Amino acid sequence: MPIVIRLDRMLVERKMTLTELADRVDITVANLSILKTGKAKAVRLATLDAICRELHCQPGDLLEYAPDAGGESGARGGHRPTGHSLGD
Repeated sequence: MPIVIRLDRMLVERKMTLTELADRVDITVANLSILKTGKAKAVRLATLDAICRELHCQPGDLLEYAPDAGGESGARGGHRPTGHSLGD
């Protein structure tokens, strides 16, 4: 997937453990770990909001678009809006 999660970098910069962030955000360490390792397929906007609040950062500090990161061939071509909303 071309979206790279930079949660590990933000935790180091903020000198915060995954467990501490999980407690502050009210999410399990296991689920936060899945997000941190890039194995999550989705993230709720409420969760992203809480993480940004606790880490004092912007969503762009946590998420990066890197088309070659996931090993996908890019067969779809350029970005085209689908009309689908990103939300709960």
